[in-house]
Amino acid sequence: MNHEERHGTAGTGSEGVGAPRTVSRRRALQSGAVAGAGTLMMAASQAQTPRTAADPEFRIRNRRIRQSIMGWTYNPMPTPDLARLCKEIGLVAMEGVGKEHYPMIRELGLEISLVGSHGFAQGPCDRTHHATVVNALNEGIDLAVSVGCTRVITFTGMRVPGIADEEGARNCLEAWKQVMRRAEQARVTLCLEHLNSRDSTHPMKGHPGYLGDHVDFCVDLVRQMGSPNFKLLFDIYHVAIMDGDVIRRLRQHREYIAHIHTAGVPGRGELDDTQEINYPAVMRALLEIGYDGYVAQEFLPTWTDRALALRHAAMVCDV
Repeated sequence: MNHEERHGTAGTGSEGVGAPRTVSRRRALQSGAVAGAGTLMMAASQAQTPRTAADPEFRIRNRRIRQSIMGWTYNPMPTPDLARLCKEIGLVAMEGVGKEHYPMIRELGLEISLVGSHGFAQGPCDRTHHATVVNALNEGIDLAVSVGCTRVITFTGMRVPGIADEEGARNCLEAWKQVMRRAEQARVTLCLEHLNSRDSTHPMKGHPGYLGDHVDFCVDLVRQMGSPNFKLLFDIYHVAIMDGDVIRRLRQHREYIAHIHTAGVPGRGELDDTQEINYPAVMRALLEIGYDGYVAQEFLPTWTDRALALRHAAMVCDV
């Protein structure tokens, strides 16, 4: 609203040059409401990504975000079918699939974005698991090297009765230090993933009892490791549930982030307007901080057309 409108007058009109024009309080409020509604509608259309916007022929165009997929989320779709779908859409990599599929994935021209190791339940926070964890990480590093991958995932493990969080953290560091020389020499980065402990509705939507459930706790472990080959797997879904303030945290922890996962909040579904994260804004924030790693789609598809759901997610993140 300009100066004249705020003061109940306007410049020229049918009344004549400079003639005063009274604007009633009701009309001003109505005009402001309409303008405000228009602004809100525009903002909503930019922020939301409804499934009706999904394009069954969409292919990634901008390629500023290196998109991957965590393959387990699309079970029971056969991995070769999923790989061909990823290639058609324009994703550049896959992860979270059996290593027996790696040759096929690479033959399609896709990369392996992350290699698995030990599971998230029996982790290094409990010293009784150290031998298993260290062996799994060493194998993961060797496998990553063999397929041209530079990332191996690791976890803290579940809390154990009688082991305080501080002791669990020390135990984790003790185990990881046993493999860091190997990782550094292989130029492989171990990626520590935090997981939410709030959602108990589904075994893969949340992990009650997980030690590294807050991102700042995991960042502190990364700092203490003090190696350029030990960093954070920033899972947007888990961060949003446990800590929130996703974009500010991306900026705050930029130097420690080596990998990204996505999913809708709260249900870990598609990246559509039934969830609360504005993914285009998050992707733009990643570009702003100079992140050039992978962004792996890790949502659990609920749409009847699961292929369309992946195209839609790729579209949302192709900023």
